[in-house]
Amino acid sequence: AEASRSDSRQPRPVGAPSNFRALFDGRDLAEWKTEGGAGKHWSMRNGVLEHDGVADDLWSRRVFENFILRLEWRWPDMPRWENFPLIDQAGNEVTNAAGQAVTERVLDAGDSGVFPRGFRKAQANLFCYPVGSGEVWEYRTDPKMPPQIKKAVTPASNADRPIGDWNEMEITLRGDRMSVGLNGVKVISEAQLPGIPERGAIGFQHEHGRIQCRNIYIRELSE
Repeated sequence: AEASRSDSRQPRPVGAPSNFRALFDGRDLAEWKTEGGAGKHWSMRNGVLEHDGVADDLWSRRVFENFILRLEWRWPDMPRWENFPLIDQAGNEVTNAAGQAVTERVLDAGDSGVFPRGFRKAQANLFCYPVGSGEVWEYRTDPKMPPQIKKAVTPASNADRPIGDWNEMEITLRGDRMSVGLNGVKVISEAQLPGIPERGAIGFQHEHGRIQCRNIYIRELSE
């Protein structure tokens, strides 16, 4: 029994941190829009929010402005080898002398993300790319974005845990600035997201693969 309690892959209800409220604490999905397709593909299983990897994003019923969002997530399925592009610290895809994209063969088990304020472009990625989760793909690849923004939305390091283990993430959004902490490492620091709405719902993306989430808590900020 002791080994089961210490296994990082097992559900671990922790209760809401001080000044946070639960968006999902393993009891129900009352805070989420489960009508229609989302309710078929996102469900609560053994106290964990689980997406079947088939279809549909999931959205919160409430909208938020400035906040700190904490959550845990993991990939429950067996990974497969895939080739994904290498991205440098400036936010550019690495190329060889011939100008061809350089890739790395890594294990892949899924692709998802967190949409802040209902804005898909500002998605904090949850995926298996070498650059690491927390990356804001659509800002990084937007040719209209200046170099400093591309660099800011690129993770400072890959802080993802091995596939199958739980990851702990904290997303802070104030105004148009977003920071992301992953497993105790700040991977995105005060990245500017021009054009992000002032308020909106929080969403979880369906891209591919199953994902599990737990202990989703939010603290609204007054400034």
